[in-house]
Amino acid sequence: MGQANAPKKQVVLVVEDEPLLRLMAIDLVEDAGFEAVEARDAAEAIHILEGRSDIRIVFTDIDMPGTMDGLKLAAAVRARCPPIKIIITSGHFRLEDGGIPAHTVFFPKPYDPAEITSTMHWLALD
Repeated sequence: MGQANAPKKQVVLVVEDEPLLRLMAIDLVEDAGFEAVEARDAAEAIHILEGRSDIRIVFTDIDMPGTMDGLKLAAAVRARCPPIKIIITSGHFRLEDGGIPAHTVFFPKPYDPAEITSTMHWLALD
């Protein structure tokens, strides 16, 4: 009976083109108590975002194939869905706070899973 009244998990969209890294990120998100939805690239992420209104955080890599990288995805998310919070990560780029959209946090790879987890919880409260 307690299950029916259990609060619904917040949803995090994980965008990563490398399958192993995507699986690791999904595990991280789920272990942190969130529901994970996955996308292989920015185009798939946009498609998912257009069909779902329950996504609260986008966790994306910058370097991805296709016409849109993670930075362009973050800008598109910010323009279309301002309440969604964004976590960007990269092993190839270093970003300063001024180079990313509002309500966005950057972590260089390799990132500390505990830092990502605490940031997701912090963003979910905001």
